[in-house]
This record gives sequence, structure tokens and C-alpha cells, in this order.
Amino acid sequence: MKVLFVHQNFPGQYLHLARALGASGAHRVVFITQREAAQLPGVQKIVYKAKRAPTRGMHHYLRETEAGVLNAQEVARAALSLKRSGFVPDVMAGHNGWGEIWYLKDVFPTTPLLGYFEFFYRFRGADVGFDPAAPLQFDDAPRVRTKNLGNLLALETVDAGQCPTLWQRSLYPKRYHPLIHVVHEGIDTVTVRPNPEAHLRVPGTDIELKAGDEVVTYVARNLEPYRGFPSFMKSLPALLRRRPNAHVLIVGGDETSYGPRLASGLTFRESLLKELGTEIDLSRVHFLRKLPYHTFLSVLQISSVHAYLTYPLVLSWSMLEAMAAQCLVGRLEHCARHRGDSRRRERVTRRSLRHRTDRGAHDRMPRRSRVISRVARQRPRDDHTALRFADALSASAIQTPSGSRSMRPGVARMHRTAVRRSHRDTVATTLNCNIASHSSGVGLPSLACAASRIFPPLHQTTGNSSRPKDSTARAL
Repeated sequence: MKVLFVHQNFPGQYLHLARALGASGAHRVVFITQREAAQLPGVQKIVYKAKRAPTRGMHHYLRETEAGVLNAQEVARAALSLKRSGFVPDVMAGHNGWGEIWYLKDVFPTTPLLGYFEFFYRFRGADVGFDPAAPLQFDDAPRVRTKNLGNLLALETVDAGQCPTLWQRSLYPKRYHPLIHVVHEGIDTVTVRPNPEAHLRVPGTDIELKAGDEVVTYVARNLEPYRGFPSFMKSLPALLRRRPNAHVLIVGGDETSYGPRLASGLTFRESLLKELGTEIDLSRVHFLRKLPYHTFLSVLQISSVHAYLTYPLVLSWSMLEAMAAQCLVGRLEHCARHRGDSRRRERVTRRSLRHRTDRGAHDRMPRRSRVISRVARQRPRDDHTALRFADALSASAIQTPSGSRSMRPGVARMHRTAVRRSHRDTVATTLNCNIASHSSGVGLPSLACAASRIFPPLHQTTGNSSRPKDSTARAL
């Protein structure tokens, strides 16, 4: 069959799915993107660029919307070119965040479109206003409301929506909840797994760290307040005093993914190092910047305690990867309870991190730590396994992979449910990819049972019975 993906940062959330479909050799897979680098076997990539930048002087509420329109126009042009060449997809999937999917249904009106919905902006209850150090202005409420123009346009365009977590879906207006199905795109728990033999030579030093050493890890795409970097840094002086043998590995770049940059021009790393001065022992605190993926996995595999802090925002892949690597993940829920008082919140966060790290690194509670770590790995295995996300699109890939462990009774029931549901009038039935050969060989719960949640029958999701239905639409 023919599948069209759209994501400006190829392959984005569709890495595992596009890779599995392309490698099968049984399907034609086309991916429209802005990213020129990277390739996937069996995936045809079409690169586009917006014709121009948003209009200078455009009202600041509307800059992102105009940028989305410019992206959507170019994607529509690429789709029209595909249509003229004879390519009409059986299903389309794309991320809503940059406007790219807005006009796809105008090119392929009868092809089902699955939109990826990651975040609905809120003036209260999410990232805006979470940090008391950044007081809200009246202008923030209408600005945030206007940022959702693209979300609302896409919600009225797609046939079904996908969202990675229940909390992220809860941000969307309730009237759209039946349209949006909560299925995480997954992580590869075959690649990301514990390794008692893991070791890492800290770049630029002679320090060799291995599994079992006292290693505290922190990971973010970029080191910034939205991912709790200042709170983490301010917890380190006391932590280093209490754990004289501990090393701290910090992974992340100096750019800004969320929120404003510092007015001083310094990066947040430079600013905090300047503020903390000699309290940070740089012979034991190591900034690794951005790493190749295999090196990043080694960091997780040698971690004694992994710190994950964030504003109420999208869930990081690194959080689930840390769980899959069986890290002991520091849960800093107290941070949110005291968000109305920045000083108290910071004190509680630092104390909580020191306490949890001290307990995790210490040998007083080895059995409890091992149990927590095993449970942490089981969650992404059960709910967010990447290859099982691909299996969710395959009605024929729900058997236990060859050589796997026998499934638990509850898992077997999930598979039997998947078999029954796979015969319903869903996109999952058409996406009969037979990609069982790409399975991990480990008897984990399959997301195949979620297929009918990701792709419910079209008559339940379109909300528009007047749309034309041809044989493809009926099959889907």
C-alpha cells in the first residue's frame, strides 16, 4: 500500500513506523520534510522549503500562523506533484505543529489523514505561568489563545488524531477528545535496555565510569529552565558534598527550545556556572553537550540516578528511554505543588533531588532500588514499545515473535482482542503490513490492541457524512 508521512524534522515521531514500513519492501512510503539530512531504507524523501519568511512587521500573535500557512502551501504543492505522478496514498500521517498537514485533504480528499497533536496552548494549567519568576501580563492570555489557530484548523481537517499521553490530550477542548486517541509513538526497548557491562570514558578526561559507579545523570535537548536545568544545577553543591565519589553527567546543548533566551546573551549553562562559581566541582560535573545516540545510551546504562525535571509540557523521549534503561528516575513532584512560591519551590526541588539521589546511590536500600528500576523499565515496555507501535498498524503481526518468551495471560488476552478488533472497518485492517519480522523477539505486550483506538472507523471520526467516499475510504 501507499503511505504518506509529513514532518518538517524527518523522521520525527514516525522514525520506527516509517522505518518498519520502508524496510518491509511491500509498501511505497513517501515522506515530505524540510530536513535534508538522514535517510531511511525504502522511504522516498521529498524535501521542501517555505517560499519566504513570515512578513516583517506582522502582528506578533500571527507570526507562527503565517509560518504554518507558508509550510502548508509548500506541502500541498509537493502533494499535488505526487498526485500528478500517479501517487495517491492510502493513508496519510503528519505532525500538526508547523502547519504542514492543513491542506493535505484538499489534495487527497478521500484519503484518511491521521494528525499528530502534541500540545494545546493554555493560559492556565500548563507551561505559561508555571514559573513565578516570569510574571504574567494581560497580553499573554490573548496571545496564547491565538497560538491555537493551527491546532483548531487541523482538528477540523483530520479524520483522526493521535496524542502521546493522556495529560497532553487533556489540554485539548473536550469536544475533540473523541477524535484524539492516546497512543505514544514508542521507544525501541530492544535497543534501549540495561547493560551491566556498560562503561563510558568522559570526553576530554581520563575518567572511566561504568555501571555500578555513583553516577547522576541529567538529559535534555537543551539546558534551559523549561526542563528544570537551573533547579538541577542548584542542587549539585550539596549533592557533591554528601556524595564525594559521585560524578554528574549532563547531556544537552546550549540553545533554547522553549521560552526566551537570557537578556545578558549568556547561555543558561554559562549563567549558572558563573552564579555558582566554585561550588560546582568541574572535575566531577561533566557537560557532555549533544551526543551520538549510542553514547547517550551508555550514559543511561551507567546511571545510578537519573533526574528528570520539566515544566508541564510535552513528555521527553529521554524520560521513557531512561525508564527503559532501568534507571532509577528521580520523581520531583513536590516542585509543582509549590509553584506559587519560587523560592520555596526551588528549596523543595533541591532537597527532593538530593534526598532521592542520596538514597539511590547509597547501598542502604539496594533491593528497593532494583525493584523500582525494574518497574520503571516495564512501563515503557508495556505501553510505549516502539516496534509494537508499528505492530499496531498490522493485523497480521500480532503473533508472538519467533523465539520469544511466552506471553503472560493478560498479554495473550490483549493479543486476542487485537485479532478481533483487526477485522473491524479500520485503517489498521488496510495497513496489513506483516512486519512481524521486525519484531524484537521479546514477548512484550503489543500495541496492536490499540489499533482500533488510533484508527477508529471513519464514520465515527470524520463528523462529516457529506465527504465523498470511494472504495479506498470504505476499505479504511
